[in-house]
Amino acid sequence: MGQQQSIVDDDTPPQVLDERSLAAVADYIKSGQARRIVVMTGAGISTAAGIPDFRSPETGLYSNLARLNLPEPEAVFDLHFFRGNPVPFYVLARELYPGNFHPTVSHVFLSLLASKGLLYQLFTQNIDCLERAAGVPDSLIVEAHGSFATQRCINCRTPYPDDLMRDHVSRAEVPKCRKPRCGGIIKPDIVFFHEGLPEAFFAKRSMAADADLVIVMGTSLTVHPFASLPDEVPDDVPRLLFNLEKVGSLGGRADDVLVLEDCDTGVRKLADALGWREELEAEWRRVVGDEEADRQIQGSKKREAELLAEVERLADRVDDALHLQD
Repeated sequence: MGQQQSIVDDDTPPQVLDERSLAAVADYIKSGQARRIVVMTGAGISTAAGIPDFRSPETGLYSNLARLNLPEPEAVFDLHFFRGNPVPFYVLARELYPGNFHPTVSHVFLSLLASKGLLYQLFTQNIDCLERAAGVPDSLIVEAHGSFATQRCINCRTPYPDDLMRDHVSRAEVPKCRKPRCGGIIKPDIVFFHEGLPEAFFAKRSMAADADLVIVMGTSLTVHPFASLPDEVPDDVPRLLFNLEKVGSLGGRADDVLVLEDCDTGVRKLADALGWREELEAEWRRVVGDEEADRQIQGSKKREAELLAEVERLADRVDDALHLQD
């Protein structure tokens, strides 16, 4: 883990990059050849922010949902279930609502790309709005699965005010439409099961084919049609992956570079190679504050220590098993 990898044969030369490495990607950007960078992000970019996985029994969030007698955890995002019982969703929404969490250094790196005129389009699977909080302009963001940024009535589709929504969510109460004789349930513009993706995704997905460079960050690439986006990139366009493991077709092309570690660590290495590290760290601390920045850094060190401890435990078990066979 933590190494740059590719499944392309070592004898296969890159077509565009000088070599398949992070340094070569940085040189490509600095040369001015990557003027249209398309980024695709998933949940891994927000890990350091502390956003809990509602499926995990260790977060406390799972138990909050379990006591509400859900048929399964995913039902909280099922439109049919929501119509009949929106309460579990609003219990979850109180935990995940924008403002409860702060951008990671990876989010701020995307904002830095935008400020330098290099971010062509950002496609994200996340609903947490942390890209916006980091300073990425709304016009450059396609929230493929929607987000908490806006909300409306599920019956008449009338938009609902942000301040009233925040007030209801803070109390885990279900807001209702204010339109006379409607009274429908208000739902954030998050894509639930049984709903189609936003029109913006289909209107802008072709931008992937216009990219000079694609960066994929923190996604398993298992949910379609988002998962197919990296494959719409021309074969001669470099693709860079920041993720804990190889995903999709990444690593199968001559100019694919795989950095298999957490997003924040990979982003910092790229910023170092670009000569942007000091600017990135200063902007991140300006956005989130020193206390939150230090908290995220300490959390990262804790996760790394836990991972190393787990590797050592596994090694000990293997060693014990081998000795038992002697």
